[in-house]
Amino acid sequence: MSKIYTRMGDGTLVEMEPEEIRNDIQEASMDAADRGKIPPLNEGELEHLYDICTMPAKVVSVERGNEIVVTIDGGTNKIYRHGIQSGRVTRIQMHERAFGFDTMELSHIDYSFKQVKSIAHEEKGEMEDALLSTIVPLFYGAMPNLGLYSQPDGPVPNAAELMPKGLIKEAQEAQEEAIEHAVKDMVYVGSALYESGADGINFDTTGAAGDTDVKATLIAIEKLKDKYPEMGVEMGMAGEFILGMHGGLSHHDTRLAGLYPHKQVELAEKSGVNIFGAVVNTNSSKSFPWNLSRAVTYCKACGEQARIPVHANVGMGVGGVPNSDMNPVDAISRVSKAMAEVAKLDGL
Repeated sequence: MSKIYTRMGDGTLVEMEPEEIRNDIQEASMDAADRGKIPPLNEGELEHLYDICTMPAKVVSVERGNEIVVTIDGGTNKIYRHGIQSGRVTRIQMHERAFGFDTMELSHIDYSFKQVKSIAHEEKGEMEDALLSTIVPLFYGAMPNLGLYSQPDGPVPNAAELMPKGLIKEAQEAQEEAIEHAVKDMVYVGSALYESGADGINFDTTGAAGDTDVKATLIAIEKLKDKYPEMGVEMGMAGEFILGMHGGLSHHDTRLAGLYPHKQVELAEKSGVNIFGAVVNTNSSKSFPWNLSRAVTYCKACGEQARIPVHANVGMGVGGVPNSDMNPVDAISRVSKAMAEVAKLDGL
């Protein structure tokens, strides 16, 4: 059989032998199973994944009846990044009416709750305008981003500077103080935008600053759900496992550091999350079939564990998608099909 066109994890177009693709798919699934202590894909699932990776068409799609919904993070910022000058409400309308998105998100270019707090009043007005001119369910989204609370820009000592000096206890205390500040900001912004009419709040890239970031987000979500039990909450992760930047934090008697998606989703459910965004990191030096198989293995286990919808993050550098600025459509479409038909997820 002739070689098959596929990609590397950085988006480079390459040719691979069919047997190489099979081996990469199997090896990656075993890697995920070993790291996450989860079952690997079975023979039928591996074969289905192989078929998806080797389909001759440049763009592929799901079979009729296997369609799943799409949520989006930072949606109002993505059009602008391509150099198309337009207002945020117009960008939401473009996603709704031209691109056919199932949900959309209003977000500020400085995509963090701390930064948005000072302009929350203006964001409320923009949200109201967007709601009046669209039909699609509309979230407000931002990142917890606990790194912003460290000096010199933030109020607390910088843990990254304290740890190399051996000041571990002081570094942990600084991170714990940052949690208190972040929770207040997330609750403030979440309350303001929800009361202005937002259909939900998206906590995006949760865990970028490690276990402190996750802890703060879970506490903020619980406080918001206490105030607004009907509020829709989406929580998207930053990485496939939670980094132990603090190392000693737990939530609901579960240690946060080191949790993989199928365990992360359990805590998200307990805190009131309605949609969970699982993340699996792309390895740029491995092939696209390798990365896709690994992502599907993790996400399938997450979906089987979850009692809430799981929408895998499938953007640049996560979810099997190559780590390149302009994602190749042949890879993106195969990721979407695999997540729907092999991982059996609820959305992307």
